[in-house]
Amino acid sequence: MIFIGFGFLMTFLQRYGFSSVGFNFLIAAFALQWATLMQGFFHGLHGGKIHIGVESMINADFCTGSVLISFGAVLGKTSPVQLLIMAMFEVTLFAVNEFILLSILGTRDAGGSMTIHTFGAYFGLMVTRVLYRPNLDKSKHKNCSVYHSDLFAMIGTIYLWMFWPSFNSAITAHGDDQHRTALNTYYSLAACTLSTYGMSALTAHDGKLDMVHIQNAALAGGVAAGTAGEMMLTPFGSMIVGFLAGIISVLGFKYLSPILEEKLKIQDTCGVHNLHGMPGVLGAIVGAVTAALASVDVYGGGLEDVFPDVASGDVTATKQGGIQAASLAVTLGIALLGGLIVGFILKLPIFGAPPDTICFEDSIYWEVPGEEEHHDGQLTAVRTEESEKLNS
Repeated sequence: MIFIGFGFLMTFLQRYGFSSVGFNFLIAAFALQWATLMQGFFHGLHGGKIHIGVESMINADFCTGSVLISFGAVLGKTSPVQLLIMAMFEVTLFAVNEFILLSILGTRDAGGSMTIHTFGAYFGLMVTRVLYRPNLDKSKHKNCSVYHSDLFAMIGTIYLWMFWPSFNSAITAHGDDQHRTALNTYYSLAACTLSTYGMSALTAHDGKLDMVHIQNAALAGGVAAGTAGEMMLTPFGSMIVGFLAGIISVLGFKYLSPILEEKLKIQDTCGVHNLHGMPGVLGAIVGAVTAALASVDVYGGGLEDVFPDVASGDVTATKQGGIQAASLAVTLGIALLGGLIVGFILKLPIFGAPPDTICFEDSIYWEVPGEEEHHDGQLTAVRTEESEKLNS
């Protein structure tokens, strides 16, 4: 999911395929190691040493997923150095947010609707807002797909879709909880795919399907089932959640993204707000409502696995629902504030961001076969612009 799913999902840009897969590979390899340390400092310290194992590796994977979501928001407009700096800060803030939610507040968020998707999306959106490029329309002709690039992006979509049930259920308690999470996610994804196809055709003036909607919105059901996946959401409930997530996501791509760019100056390349932001918030709300309705009658002996504090009598189910809702607010606060600060750090000229005229272009950072002359021209343009900045 991390290397193929996210990597290929971002290859939709016609001239940015090398960078989409390559920088995804680079950031993921770095973030996995840094997350193992950061999460270890907060969760895994035993006698001054960090204990690592399969679970800590999966948790580091989750953290990396959050970073790659933010990468989607700034795709095509940042240098590899900027991306690595962003990953370093975001992993640290992710670990802090995760510690506050899971260890201090006692929040339940097995599939990470809040900790992974909401955090990654709103962190990335705030970074891309601070890095706003007023002259990005000079690269507008490259900020689009071609036939084969959309086909490559569908590889990422199919990989993510297939593995999302195991992603959400990876660290839940073995047995009923894990089976329930996988089932809920599966049915949510299936219903979401149907609503995505329906809404995509309905919102098009000629009734044709939009590949952008299919690539992204069809995955929103997995995001929305993240928090409540291990709870008694029931297959019927999870299908309703997935159906709603698909509708919200398609409407976001069609109507909300242009408004965010025009009014709020948020240039969200991959539309992470529609795939991870809004469905993540929906998942958090569903989780809060489902938690508030938890009881021994519904869960039986399994209540202790899903809501240990409720089972022990330390908190009531209603209070647990309130904790879940408060956790969403905490996550949004840390993500937005963290993104604001990191965005200003990334604005420093030393990190070599590409100029507005050649964003969404591989040949700045990669040897592109058969394009040596074009590549030399691009480098000359970059050097000229950099020297003008230094002289001024």
